[in-house]
Order: sequence, then structure tokens, then C-alpha cells
Amino acid sequence: MPLIVTETAAREIDTIIQQQGLDAGKICLRVGVKGGGCSGFSYILDLTEVQKDSDECWAFSFTRRVAKSAAGEAAGSTATAVATATEAQSGEPFTVRAVCDPKSYLYLNGTTIDFKDEIMGRGFVFNNPNANSSCGCGSSFSA
Repeated sequence: MPLIVTETAAREIDTIIQQQGLDAGKICLRVGVKGGGCSGFSYILDLTEVQKDSDECWAFSFTRRVAKSAAGEAAGSTATAVATATEAQSGEPFTVRAVCDPKSYLYLNGTTIDFKDEIMGRGFVFNNPNANSSCGCGSSFSA
């Protein structure tokens, strides 16, 4: 099974790439695991231009959207739409490429990466079917 990056996570990654002024055509999201953390393994997320021949690779394509302002929604007006956090135009396609080394992929096969922005915090969330248990913060797991 492939590694999956949800649309919400891809939009956050795209925003980070745009904010940091990185070349979206060269940047990949490197996903991996390393020993450590509360439960035995910690997740790794990194933006990189390095892609090895042995890496598993996936591409996730989406279209940018216009976000409505809160004032416009309250008034019922659609004329007050504002652009998203990126400087790119709405309706423009974007692609997030993810790469994973073979050893990490043994633990991440079938994992879904999402992004949550809630009152209690914001960050990337891993739904890993290979994890037997995970810590309370969700940044480490045991297999």
C-alpha cells in the first residue's frame, strides 16, 4: 500500500514551501522513522531536494482554493473572498511529492499523513496501520 498525504496536509506543505520561498518543483517531503521517542520509533518529516534511487516516491496533486473571509461569510457575501496563505492563484494546480527510504517504508506502508489545526494544537498527524501503540502526542509509535 502507498503512503498517503491528505489534501489538508498537502495544502499545509504547499503553504510552507511557498512561505520559505523554496522551489516547489525540486522539493520533496521526506517521510521516515528513527529509533527513539516515547514508544520506540519517532516519525520524521523534512523538506528536501535529495531523492535517492532506492526511495519510494509518490506524487499528490490538488488545486488551490480561495478562502472566504469570516466577515464575508457572516454577511453572506461571496465578493469578499481572499487568497489563501500562498501567493499562488486559486484554481492553480500544485503537487506535493513524498519520498521514503526502504527501511522506513517497512514501518510506514499504508500510513496516512494528515494535518490538524484545532484549539488544542496544530500539526501533522500520522494514521499508521502498522503501529501497535503510539504515544499521547502522536509523534512516536511501536511496531
